[in-house]
Amino acid sequence: MHSSNTSRLWQPHYRQGPDYRFGDDVSFGDIRDQFGLSGVKVGRWVDKAERQQAANLIFDALADLAFILNVPPQTLGLRGQLSLAFGTGGQPGVQAHYAPASKTLALAKNAGSGALAHEFWHAFDHHVAEKAFEQRHHGIRFASHLWLQHEPLRAHPINHALSQLFEAVFAPNTDDHGEYLTQAMALDKQLGRTYFALPTELMARAFEACIQGDNRIKNQYLVSGTKQSDLAKAGAYPSPEHLRIIRNATLSYFELLGRSL
Repeated sequence: MHSSNTSRLWQPHYRQGPDYRFGDDVSFGDIRDQFGLSGVKVGRWVDKAERQQAANLIFDALADLAFILNVPPQTLGLRGQLSLAFGTGGQPGVQAHYAPASKTLALAKNAGSGALAHEFWHAFDHHVAEKAFEQRHHGIRFASHLWLQHEPLRAHPINHALSQLFEAVFAPNTDDHGEYLTQAMALDKQLGRTYFALPTELMARAFEACIQGDNRIKNQYLVSGTKQSDLAKAGAYPSPEHLRIIRNATLSYFELLGRSL
């Protein structure tokens, strides 16, 4: 979950990447169809101009994400199970959140900027839990949490690559072994509750840092804040050395996943 009190929809969003739309406007229906979403809901307080700007921003952000991960765009819809909400169903002061009960990625109207990659990982982490692990689990579970509990993975090359990704984030073989978790625990101590050190949040921050670290594309609506923000300076994201390991594991996993579809 990303929190923010700023209004950023109407601020300029820096983006450098392919022109997927060839300068044309798209609709939220186009987003649903292109990325294989189960549905899209737009809040009734979103006016026509806001709706159009948001549709273009979200389309480009999702297309950039698919490009970076090297997967077919339809992959992002998580087999047609993920839905998108814009300007509706949000939480006060929160940029974006993923609601696992309804499998909905919700973006705030005025503050969803920069949180899409983070929340997509939460959706993916939830989706892959029941696909990758041997045992069926009751209730809402996330793959990152199940992996740390040593739950057995189904034998498959893709699941082996997923395990290697979790290994890269949670147990890197580097000189700064454990620094990412240690810094997250220090942030939680300041916060007064466990949040930054949750497995799901450690994974989401590592994932978004990988996406922002891709030099081929820059998209402030997709991801921002993993390099120069106050949180970044406080050590909320993996070190550059650790991130290189995570990035290799992330791209290897999604490359396998993309080829299998």
